[in-house]
Amino acid sequence: MKSMNYPKVKYPDKVGEYPALVKSGGGYLWDEVLEYRVWCHPELGAKDEFDGDDYFYSFETYEEAKKFSENNPGTESPLVLILQREYVDEPTENKFILVKEERLTEWKCEWLSRAKRSKSVVEEFFSEPTAERLYILRQ
Repeated sequence: MKSMNYPKVKYPDKVGEYPALVKSGGGYLWDEVLEYRVWCHPELGAKDEFDGDDYFYSFETYEEAKKFSENNPGTESPLVLILQREYVDEPTENKFILVKEERLTEWKCEWLSRAKRSKSVVEEFFSEPTAERLYILRQ
């Protein structure tokens, strides 16, 4: 995979203030990057800071999160917390619905290469045959 320039967080002063429990993956489109996260697992060698429970550290940049994950045992690769103001749900295979509500979700950082949500991207996505839709997101 080629190197990517990861977006900056939208609200740097709020990094670390978002809830731990959010959605995971999905939605196909993103609006804002809120923070980068590295989850720590004591059972895999991370420091035990919460009586054996998993926990995460929040970062303003992907690069900071990546460096932390590479230098600390028992950590995952960075994830990104995003805001989706609207998102595309796929309740059954190849059936797509635009959901007009906000949600926070953690994504794999490389998914940020997908299209940022805009009116034109949403319109194009829903006007194309099913086989072409995911291609639109990757442009």
